[in-house]
Amino acid sequence: MAVLRHVVGETLRAVRLRQRRTLREVSAAARVSLGYLSEIERGHKEPSSELLAAICEALDIPLSEVFLLVSDTLRRQETTAERAMVLGARRGSPVLTPAPSRGAEGPQVRTLPNVAA
Repeated sequence: MAVLRHVVGETLRAVRLRQRRTLREVSAAARVSLGYLSEIERGHKEPSSELLAAICEALDIPLSEVFLLVSDTLRRQETTAERAMVLGARRGSPVLTPAPSRGAEGPQVRTLPNVAA
């Protein structure tokens, strides 16, 4: 499953790079430190809604457009993951499931039944 802060950061970086702008330019316009903006773009920090709005304003892109781009990316990733699970189930490959919470010794492996195509 995708982590939201990673997708938001990747989206902001893609928009900035398409505009051929530097981190320094955008950080100054958004009034956020260069290092913090870099952390956001790399998905290490999750921006507050106010900070995200300031970054979008600095990039001259509506916040709603960033949300649409993030939503599209998440949808593609979820669809890909669902297809991979279905294909794995058809082939009878082992599927990792979360280990029980008590006395867990790692992931448990189980095989799903074959599903007719």
